[in-house]
Amino acid sequence: MMGNDLAPIVVEGRNCWRIERADKVRMIVDAADYYALLERLMADAKERILLIGWDFDPRIALKPDSQGKGEPLGDYLLRLAKNCPDRDIDILRWNFGGLKQFAMPRIVSMVLRWKITRSISFRLDSAHPVGCSHHQKVAVFDDHLAVCGGIDVGANRWDTREHKDGDPHRTAPDGKPYMPWHDSTMILAGPVGAALADLGNERWQRATKKPLRELNGKGENWPDDLDPDFEGVDVAISRTRAEYDGHPEIREIERLYLDMIAAAKRFAYFENQYFTCGKIAAAIAERLNEDDPPEFVMVMPKTADGWLEQMAMDAARVQLVRAVAKAKHGDRLKVYYPRTQDGEPIYVHAKTAIIDDRMLRVGSANMNNRSMGLDSECDVTIDTALPANHGVEPVIRRLRESLIAEHLDAGPAEVARRFDATGSLIETIEALRGAGRSLEMLDLVPPGPLDEFIADNELLDPTSPDAMFEGIAERGLKKSWHRGKTWMKRHRPFK
Repeated sequence: MMGNDLAPIVVEGRNCWRIERADKVRMIVDAADYYALLERLMADAKERILLIGWDFDPRIALKPDSQGKGEPLGDYLLRLAKNCPDRDIDILRWNFGGLKQFAMPRIVSMVLRWKITRSISFRLDSAHPVGCSHHQKVAVFDDHLAVCGGIDVGANRWDTREHKDGDPHRTAPDGKPYMPWHDSTMILAGPVGAALADLGNERWQRATKKPLRELNGKGENWPDDLDPDFEGVDVAISRTRAEYDGHPEIREIERLYLDMIAAAKRFAYFENQYFTCGKIAAAIAERLNEDDPPEFVMVMPKTADGWLEQMAMDAARVQLVRAVAKAKHGDRLKVYYPRTQDGEPIYVHAKTAIIDDRMLRVGSANMNNRSMGLDSECDVTIDTALPANHGVEPVIRRLRESLIAEHLDAGPAEVARRFDATGSLIETIEALRGAGRSLEMLDLVPPGPLDEFIADNELLDPTSPDAMFEGIAERGLKKSWHRGKTWMKRHRPFK
């Protein structure tokens, strides 16, 4: 079904902040391509480089060599500052993660070198309630060209779409190898870039109490050799922000997830790091109780990254998937994780969603409670039902086929043929799954007692800042599930 036969899912003031025109847009998959592009974008910026993120590690190489080494990002920025001292380089990262890095002498030394460089400003963002984090991953160049997505400019992120076993390029600054890593982001030019610059300026001002300086408006040009996926489309920007210091709570991202699930007709394809939000799970279950529901396919990590995350996130994911499976058509939800040729799990950090090939969404928000109401998040969405976007459905389809082909080590054309023959995303994946590099069905091992208690009570994944201080009786997965079920029954607008 074409986008012009449908009502738009994105609506300003409901599930997005602004809808702005993008002259050009390209989806970037995996950090090898993004980091190489980022190096060029920073070099070409004329007036300002603005980097906002959850993580920022000056020790990494944007173009690692065969030993995982190369010019450190921190040195590269110093070189840019020397070559063009009138260009601002402004860096804002989450304060808690930044403070942890100050225990590392190499990072402290680099920050001190930045400190005495006039054109570089490095600041930590603590403008959020206790327990929240600044999780956006946004880069803006000359207030015209922007990147928004899920890729942090941090350690252990670089990888290619081949996710080769034992790739020596995947070497952390401490010299240790790290696991294969899958991620995504979006580069956008035009008025939408200016809108993301406004968002970045607001965040900078809240964190530092000072605005960024006004620019002359020269603007950076789109790289000549970078082919866009989309041209002349409208893009929605959605946010999460906790209430803090007189600024109201924003839950556009949560509303957009629920509206996307409600609007899906054939399938919803998600690549996401977490699935621990009871409200989203319940909304999926409500759809799967219908007579002819869409399919829901999730590509996720086999386990969360870190011991605490595994206890909280993996246990909650198992419980929610098992609960959704009890729906009338629970078999139309499938959760997979990707693996390499030798069977090593590939960590999925991407936050990508595709609905019926009529909507593409890329951003920083996970499908967990934190991304719905605690952490600052930013996602961008192309909805083909918007008048300017009619006719771009084949492009979204091509991007979906490319993602699935990457995970299955297949050709996009083969993915397309299977889907055309079956009309089913699940049947397509099942037909192409096999030995070697492929997608593996997630093993829903029941959590242990401690894991279950942490997950049931959302101890590490609360639904709001206030929920962190509520008693056990007032919160939990079951209550979140009930809220999602009630919302879907009352508010589903796309029947």
